[in-house]
Amino acid sequence: MNTHRIASARRPHLTRLLAAAVAIPLLVGAAPAPAHSAAGPARPAASTSAVLPGEDLGTVTWSQTIARGLTHHQLQLGTTTAPAAWTVQLVLPSTTEGVKDAPVGSEAVAQATADRLTAAGFDARVEHVISPETIGGGGDLGYRVRVGSVADKTGADTLLRRVRAAGFTASSWFTGWDGPAALPGVDGPVRVNVLTLDPRRFQGSVTAEHGPDLERPETTSELAADALAGVNGGFFVYGAAHGAPGDPAGVAAYDGKILSESVGDRPALVIDHRSGRTRVERLRWEGTAAAGGARLTLDGVNRVPGKIRNCGGLGDSPTDAPVHDVTCTDADELVAFTPEFGASTPEGDGLEVVLDHAGRVVEVREERGTALAAGQRSLQATGDAVAALRTLAAAPSAIRVDQRYVQEDGRTLRMTPHTQVINGGPELVRDGALHVTAARDGMVQSADPGAQYGWTHQRNPRTIAGVDAQGRLLVVTVDGRQEDSWGMSVAEAADLARRLGMVDAVNLDGGGSTAMVVGGELVNAPSGATERAVGDALVFRAR
Repeated sequence: MNTHRIASARRPHLTRLLAAAVAIPLLVGAAPAPAHSAAGPARPAASTSAVLPGEDLGTVTWSQTIARGLTHHQLQLGTTTAPAAWTVQLVLPSTTEGVKDAPVGSEAVAQATADRLTAAGFDARVEHVISPETIGGGGDLGYRVRVGSVADKTGADTLLRRVRAAGFTASSWFTGWDGPAALPGVDGPVRVNVLTLDPRRFQGSVTAEHGPDLERPETTSELAADALAGVNGGFFVYGAAHGAPGDPAGVAAYDGKILSESVGDRPALVIDHRSGRTRVERLRWEGTAAAGGARLTLDGVNRVPGKIRNCGGLGDSPTDAPVHDVTCTDADELVAFTPEFGASTPEGDGLEVVLDHAGRVVEVREERGTALAAGQRSLQATGDAVAALRTLAAAPSAIRVDQRYVQEDGRTLRMTPHTQVINGGPELVRDGALHVTAARDGMVQSADPGAQYGWTHQRNPRTIAGVDAQGRLLVVTVDGRQEDSWGMSVAEAADLARRLGMVDAVNLDGGGSTAMVVGGELVNAPSGATERAVGDALVFRAR
């Protein structure tokens, strides 16, 4: 991999940062992290104002210069203004065909469920859930039902067994992980790690990197084992039922090579080493295969045909719109493959045409699944697309496969050997103002009210990336789903990004994927028992 000096970022003049429409008061002074937390030993404190580009946010428990122009800070944010406890949260039955059961529902359904619990001898309560307004989301999310309030998870699990034995669907829950109210109220401890890269001073590289191939994910620690630092990247296929595990579920380009299609026009982090420019762009993928006068539209690149994770493709079922954590289907697809996909292309019924480096047909296979040599690529067709691909392969001329990313303004994203693209969503900040696009990017779903409640409203681990007014790249991890670090809702994550000084910011993959490595050491505390293997990562290397 080549490394290049990152030159000064060029950004147009921006208006001053706007005040938040909904200010989440999570970011206030708090006690330092415990002496030995999952994130490692306690570190000496430093002055926040001297090391961070944004507002005074909380207590800095660790600060270091990793390399010229690259710094790492760990912050302890938040103060508990009311006690949090463990409880049992019910799943409410849906009363509408096609709508999933969820933790939130109508007041009538919630009250009926609570009455049944009370009749069964449980201390049930109904709570109204109001979420901060975002673009097309937030507001009144409905009502939830909970049982009991105990001091620890052991007590909640004991109560949960009784609730389930009575015929209810439920889970144990820590109330500190609840999302913020429309008018902010209770907040609590949050552990945040921030990498800040100044392209005017940094003399290394920051690249998007995946594992040995797209089908073999690796942990962020593995991807950044020999680097200055690394942070987990974009969304990816998690579980074989949804495609090829590790395959990016959205745009992904590494050293200028496009290896994954978009999910609708979801936002992405784009880094160009040659100019040093880092930006958040909404990108839509387009691909074609052409020979002679015939031209076919591609459905995707480097993914299992018929399985479209997060949806947002062409002619898919049940929708062409982005739908987060949902796998759409399409029986009639044309998908391109490169050797980066894996040891073999996906197996199955259909047709596969193998091309050499010049686009000449070297093999036509009546079943899908083959190993591609260096320089080769293939086209796989299923269903109604088989006949069209067979005709194209019979043309006397070579097959030209083209693909591009189209920006929001309709222009093609210029790709160079230095261009890195990592998918994400939703947007968090645009031009210095809060700009949370959860509805547009598929995190608000009419068929699944629990998606918005659990994914955007409740507090989770988060990974955030963006750029400030000076062109500096900031990458942030927020630990969550822990009693000593509650995590953040999407609205809180957006507010954090803005307060850190980002003028444009996007949410990357979070939850169990959130991880940051500095000097080969994992510096955050992933929410799972072990660090999760991920589809890709942002990796910072010395020259």
